[in-house]
Order: sequence, then C-alpha cells, then structure tokens
Amino acid sequence: MIPQSHFLILSAILFSIGIFGVLTRRNAIGILMSIELILNAANINLVTFNKFLASPDSLGDIYALFVIAIGAASAAVGLVLVIAVYRKAKTVFVDKMDLMKW
Repeated sequence: MIPQSHFLILSAILFSIGIFGVLTRRNAIGILMSIELILNAANINLVTFNKFLASPDSLGDIYALFVIAIGAASAAVGLVLVIAVYRKAKTVFVDKMDLMKW
C-alpha cells in the first residue's frame, strides 16, 4: 500500500510546476495547461484525503468530479477566448496582446 505522503508530495510537485508555469509562460495555451496542472493537483488531494480518511459518503470523489467538469468547461472557454484574441491580434503571446489598442 502506498502511503498518503507520497500522494501529497506528488500533488505538491504538480501544484508547484503549475504555479511556475503560470508565472513564467508567455504563451496563453501554456498558461491554460498550467492551470489544468493546478486543478489536477487539487484533485489528487481530494481523492487522497477521501481514501485515507475513509469517508463513507465518497464526498472527496464527488468534489473531484466537479473540479474535473469545471476544469474542462473553463479550458474550453479559455481556448475559445485565445482563438478569438489570436484572430484579432495575430499572436498567442500574452505580453504582445494589447486589448486596449484595438
């Protein structure tokens, strides 16, 4: 049996990589992928604490499903926004996007 600390360390590493990606990426699609990493780290935490705290109602799993659904919806909306901005600004680099100059 894998101990709980291994899952929490994996989640912390994924969360750190996601934060690093959000803060250092210049590409809008890369930023969206980093946000998904952060959401997946949160899901690992939810499922881990649900398993190791032996919750009889599986509330952690249900919350994880909601996070996955919200993450998929936000990724779709974010990708649509990136495509719309790309059509107007001809770039996906966030530092080159000047929305006020359109």
